[in-house]
Amino acid sequence: MTLHTQGATPGTPQAAPRAEEPPPEVPEPAPPAAGAAPRRPRRPRTHAWLPYALVAPAVLSLLVFLGYPLVRNVLISLQQLGRIEMISRETVWTGLSNYTELLADDMFWTVVVRTFVFMAVNVVLIMVLGTLVGLLLNRLGSRMRLVLSLALVMAWAMPIVASATVFRWLFDTQFGVMNWVMRGLGFAGYEQHNWFDSGFSTLAIVTLMIVWASVPFVALNLYAGLTTISGELYEAARMDGASNSRIFRSVVFPIMKPFFLITTFLEIIWVFKAFAQIVALNGGGPDRASETLPVFAYVEGMSQMNFGVAAAASVLTILILLVAMSFYFRLILKQEEEQ
Repeated sequence: MTLHTQGATPGTPQAAPRAEEPPPEVPEPAPPAAGAAPRRPRRPRTHAWLPYALVAPAVLSLLVFLGYPLVRNVLISLQQLGRIEMISRETVWTGLSNYTELLADDMFWTVVVRTFVFMAVNVVLIMVLGTLVGLLLNRLGSRMRLVLSLALVMAWAMPIVASATVFRWLFDTQFGVMNWVMRGLGFAGYEQHNWFDSGFSTLAIVTLMIVWASVPFVALNLYAGLTTISGELYEAARMDGASNSRIFRSVVFPIMKPFFLITTFLEIIWVFKAFAQIVALNGGGPDRASETLPVFAYVEGMSQMNFGVAAAASVLTILILLVAMSFYFRLILKQEEEQ
């Protein structure tokens, strides 16, 4: 009996298995010439427009909601626009006369100085108290930290008009809590004391309200930044005999310096444009003695019906803030270059 191998023809000898051939050698790429920059992989051209498409909605929104009103405001500042012009619908171009009128007005410069002093006092108090509360949050236990954080969030989330109503009640002439407290402490003359009878006392109450509402932002953000600092740095500093103030100056502040720069920048802008707090408490009174630049522009336009001067005041406010902030921009850029 003849056995046939599967797949082989009877009587045909099978071929010997072929040895595996080695894979063809792939030539290595030639090294780049000396001094030649390495080639970067090219991005697909189909995705080159994607960043612009993502930024386009934000740019469009800025142009519509900020760009157009700003251009319109500049145009109004070059006009004489009062009651007569609004009724007659007449456009009277006056050039730079509104600006020259403001720059020659002593009251305008008084408001400028008052605005910068008000801003400086508020920013210093906010940053100092916010830093202290943030450091306290970092030292408290979990339960007390949660209670304090909730209290800060509630103060921060309260609407401006609601907080102004509360402060107005606290300093009320007849039923105010502060008059009751001052009488309880033995001070005379607080039976019917009016806390809003001068611009200084009005701005002092506004400062108290702004600081109360702004400290939570600084404190919570500082605490979030402090959690990123390694505990080994604190231990090493304490082993060297450093006190708490020394630890803050040598360990915490150098690491958190970018945070302090950016937060101070944001608080300067926030306090400089404070408007609702002053208007809700006393409307810029008495006798316009508590007006800052934003309130001054509002009163000139809505109360005095002099919209051309009000628009010029708002444009000058923007320019003054940009000039003042340019020095701070240089400080931030210098800090980034050092890092």
